[in-house]
Amino acid sequence: MKLSKLGNSDLMLSRVGMGTWAIGGGDWGMGWGDQDEKESVLAIIEALEQGINWIDTAHAYGFGVSEEAVSKALREWKADEIIVATKCGVLPQEDGKPRRFISSVTIREEVEGSLRRLGRDWIDLYQIHWPEPAENLAESWETLQELRREGKIRWAGVCNCWKEELDQLDPIEPVTSNQPMYSMLAREIEEEVLPWCGAKGTGLLVYSPMHSGLLTGKVSRKWLDELPDNDWRKHKTDHPVVSHLQTEEGMKAFLDFQEALNSIALANGRTIGQLAVAWALRREEVTSAIVGARRPGQIIETVRAAERNLTDEEESAIAKALLDFEKGKENA
Repeated sequence: MKLSKLGNSDLMLSRVGMGTWAIGGGDWGMGWGDQDEKESVLAIIEALEQGINWIDTAHAYGFGVSEEAVSKALREWKADEIIVATKCGVLPQEDGKPRRFISSVTIREEVEGSLRRLGRDWIDLYQIHWPEPAENLAESWETLQELRREGKIRWAGVCNCWKEELDQLDPIEPVTSNQPMYSMLAREIEEEVLPWCGAKGTGLLVYSPMHSGLLTGKVSRKWLDELPDNDWRKHKTDHPVVSHLQTEEGMKAFLDFQEALNSIALANGRTIGQLAVAWALRREEVTSAIVGARRPGQIIETVRAAERNLTDEEESAIAKALLDFEKGKENA
C-alpha cells in the first residue's frame, strides 16, 4: 500500500489506518455493542496482512480494552515496524461513562497506563483526544512536548481541533498531526482546518470516513432498531444524520441518497464503503483515513479504497447526490 509522510515527523503511514474504537466493547458509554477479544485480535492482524502499517487506538476505547487487544495482536504479529498511535484526555467517571478532561497531571498518568497496556517502551504518536477544557489545552500540549524529550512518545498530535485551537498550539510547538472527523456527511473541516493543515504541513488523519457505519450501504428502515442497546448510535438522538433516520421522511431521504451512492459505486466497480473512503482520501491534505473493523473479513473490502483514486466523474456524481440529499432533508 502507498505510504504518506505524516506532517513534520519521520512516520510513513499507509493511506488507510486500522481504527479500534469499536473493539473497545460496549459498556463504557460510547461503545458499539459487545465485542469478542479474539475477533478483535484477528481483525487487527488481518489489517496488517492487507498492508496497513499503523493502528489508531485510545485509552478511552473501553478504558484500556482496545489498547490491550492491540498489544495482543502485535505480540502475535511479531513485527516491530507497526506504528501505534493512541490518545489521552478522556477519563472514566464513577459510573464508567467517559469525561473529556486534559491536564498535565492526568496526561502523565494516562501515558504510563497506555505504555503498560501496549507493552511498549514508547508510543509512536500520542494525541490529545479532545481539547477540553480549553483553558488546559496549552499546558497539555507542553506536557506532550516534555514526554517527547523524555522518550516516552516519539511524536505529538491532536484530535478534533479547529483552527482557533491549532493557532493556539502552533507557536508552542508545530502540530505534527490533527485527527478530525471527515466524511461526505461531515464536511465542516473543509472551510478552515484543511487549508490550515495544508499550509502548515500538519498531517491529517481523518476518522469516520464511513460516518460510523452510515456510509456502508447497509442502512435499512430497521437499522436503528437492530442495533444492540449498548451501541452509542442507537441513543445518539442529536447526531445530525441519525436524528433524521428517526422520521419516515428523513429515512426516505437517506435511503434515496444511499441508493444514489450505490449506483455510483457499482458503475465504477466499488462498494459504497470503498467509495466513501476514497472520497475522504481525495484531498491532498489528508495523510491517511482511519477505517475500523470488529471482526475478520471487514477490513479486506474497505482497505481496497486506497488502490484507486476517486475520478472527477465520481466526485461530481457524489456532489450531486449530496445536494439532492440536503434538499431531501430540508423537505423532511
